[in-house]
Amino acid sequence: MSTTPIPTAPEPTAVPARRLADTTRLGAVQLTVTNLDRSIAFYQDALGLRLQRREDPLAAMGAGGEDLVVLVEEQTAGRAGRHAGLYHFALLVPTREELARALQRLAVTRTPIDGASDHGISEAIYLPDPDGNGIEIAADRPREVWPTLETLGRPNPLDLYGLLGTLGDAAPVRHADPATIVGHVHLYVGDIAAARSFYEDVVGFNPMTVMPNAVFVSVAGYHHHLAFNTWRGEGVPAAPPAETVAGLRHWTVLLDGAAERDAVRGRLAAAGVAVTEREDGLLVHDPAGIPVLLAVDPAADAAAALAADATELRSHADVVTDRPSPYLLQLAKHFRHKLDVTFDERTGTIPFAFGRCELRAGDGVLRLEAISGTPDELERVENVIASHLERFGRRHEVTVSWSPGAAST
Repeated sequence: MSTTPIPTAPEPTAVPARRLADTTRLGAVQLTVTNLDRSIAFYQDALGLRLQRREDPLAAMGAGGEDLVVLVEEQTAGRAGRHAGLYHFALLVPTREELARALQRLAVTRTPIDGASDHGISEAIYLPDPDGNGIEIAADRPREVWPTLETLGRPNPLDLYGLLGTLGDAAPVRHADPATIVGHVHLYVGDIAAARSFYEDVVGFNPMTVMPNAVFVSVAGYHHHLAFNTWRGEGVPAAPPAETVAGLRHWTVLLDGAAERDAVRGRLAAAGVAVTEREDGLLVHDPAGIPVLLAVDPAADAAAALAADATELRSHADVVTDRPSPYLLQLAKHFRHKLDVTFDERTGTIPFAFGRCELRAGDGVLRLEAISGTPDELERVENVIASHLERFGRRHEVTVSWSPGAAST
């Protein structure tokens, strides 16, 4: 077993109070398992997830959209012990009928469960995967019937027969509903106060239900996106290295855009929390050594791109010449020493701080498209490109005349 220490967040120093956007949601959980084939079969047959991709030793499971559970095989990993780590993650189905179908699927596959509860806010079924990773399958009740979250009491047993009765004689459905999402993650920690300071003050969740030995936090008034407890005991050891023990490798918070990510990065820095910058986000460890990936929501990225496209101004110029490709290359090579220019013999992009120019070499024509955010900046892109191209083509009397709008394709 590795003795490499796990980086954990120190008790954060005072940082400006900030909260996550209401659109924040959870992404995939990544788990260590010991037998990938066995785990894939379990998540497919018992839970109804689909194998969305497999690149050994990794397999991504989902309901037809985004990844929900990513399995990573570590054949020598042991069982989780009395330390910080995963209590369970919740697969949230969209309706009570879908929860009944999930129960029916478990019955048909003779999959044992640990329990089933009616929390008032939701109904839930609990079970382990083959490596003991805790899973909850849940369906929320409408918000208008939720009990007061601040004083949420003990759950009642879930009426499994009544739940199944909602299906009548309907045949089992093999796959989980495509609207299934990761609803929340529930963790074992060793110090409630340290966990609260990290997840509330630094990351930016709101407390919803606070007990002496368990706290539930969220955004947008939801009952909880995250819970953490000391039910394994106060002061239990930090989570061990992910490759050594079956359990949570990391869970994912999807942030509402790059600005939100940068704000969270700033709070982490102010609190003295070590951050690993990855292509898919910011990987940090909470005070219990549990990894969490803070990533920009792909939906927010797409919305930002659409908004940018909607506000961009464009103009175009068709430069008639028998040397379209040589002029494209001459422009691109001229600017690449100062700018991150991309190009080949047929296309190119010259990015400026105030906009960009797209170039396409056609038959007897070099098509230029200037793109920027304001009229003044657009004119600046036009002037820079036109002045350089006309200078390069002076011998052939090249002229550039801009027209409003995007270039034709």
